[in-house]
Amino acid sequence: MSDYDDARVQCTDTAVNLRGYYFPWGTKRIAYSSIRDVTRVETGALRGRARIWGTANPGLWANFDPERPKKKFALILDLAKRVKPFITPDDLDAVEALIRERAHLGPSGGPSARGPII
Repeated sequence: MSDYDDARVQCTDTAVNLRGYYFPWGTKRIAYSSIRDVTRVETGALRGRARIWGTANPGLWANFDPERPKKKFALILDLAKRVKPFITPDDLDAVEALIRERAHLGPSGGPSARGPII
């Protein structure tokens, strides 16, 4: 059972599942307990909006999302590892709220930051 599910991101009671994370269509499962922080960022042409999969930044990885060019915001998940997932769920507010609640991160730290080059 999931509390949030769109074509690319699913939030279950124990984990976030990112569809299309691995080539060609593999899903990455991220337990809430492994998420250290979530940051909302504003996207732009070089800041993730034009990137439908992968990265030009070795510290981030975007799961496959052909709708990303239409989305103005993204979430970066800090897993205390070198590479951080860069995700663009259809309902960003709902996914951020679920992750913050289930990973025990507290409320959002404020307005969006400008996204990194990806």
